[in-house]
Amino acid sequence: MSLLIGALTIGFILSLLALGVYISFRIFDFADITTEGSITLGAAVTAMLVVNGWNPLAATAMGFAAGLLAGSVTGVVAMRFGVNRLLSGILTMTALYSVNLRIMGRSNIPLLNEYTVVTMAEKAGQRVFGTAEMSLLGWEVSVRDLSLLIVAPLLVAVVSVLLFAFFRTNLGTAMRATGDNAQMIRALGGDDRRMVILGLALANGLIALSGALLAQYQGFADVQMGIGMVVWGLASVIIGEALVGTRQLGFAITGAVMGSVLFRLLVAVALRWGLNPNDLKLITAAFVFIALILPKLLRSVPGRQRRVASA
Repeated sequence: MSLLIGALTIGFILSLLALGVYISFRIFDFADITTEGSITLGAAVTAMLVVNGWNPLAATAMGFAAGLLAGSVTGVVAMRFGVNRLLSGILTMTALYSVNLRIMGRSNIPLLNEYTVVTMAEKAGQRVFGTAEMSLLGWEVSVRDLSLLIVAPLLVAVVSVLLFAFFRTNLGTAMRATGDNAQMIRALGGDDRRMVILGLALANGLIALSGALLAQYQGFADVQMGIGMVVWGLASVIIGEALVGTRQLGFAITGAVMGSVLFRLLVAVALRWGLNPNDLKLITAAFVFIALILPKLLRSVPGRQRRVASA
């Protein structure tokens, strides 16, 4: 049961990463590799501040702000200096590896003995449920795990609602319109480059927030923790779109969250059944490839059937 609860909790935490990837990849059609550096940046900034006695909520907010800055750098490099979009993300990601090492001072920072948001959630749960283990569906569950399972989806729900509300404002609508038709925005006198920069900043802020929370949940921040996170985010977005069947804003946001949780559960089940952890990234890449080509294959089947029938 603890494996299932842990998978659900991490799935909800990483859904913030999926939302960030959704903004850059789906709204702006920007293949932003900065993700792999910004998730570690959020974890590194938050971990260092927590170790140095900062309030964990303030430290997490600073991790989010660091992600905003990282995304802005990628946007400026791509939109103001005319560097290829993919290359601009790679440049920022490469630079962030050294920046993260500078911030952390070493490759790994333990947080198990520090006061973090996980500690705050656990203490809140103890005040509500007590200190004894709880029974959930016949399984014994610790108060810590139960508290985090409640807090994580609540936090994601708040962020999702705020994100949906933001994209319904004038600024958010302009950002979405830029992703759909940048030429139209320019014709109307808007600055499409500024919209993309703001969008990438918001995307990487959410990704860094995910990293900040993930580090506190895992009990450490590691300079290598961002490797492969772009593929993870894409997998969540693609699975979510398959689940909801539409790219309308509200459904797409919900789908990204659902896709992240489901994908984490699939990984947990695979590990439970004996998957070698060393093969996890390979399996993830293969799964994303299948998810990308499967819709095209399914759409082509009725066409083939009609051609055979007409012959």
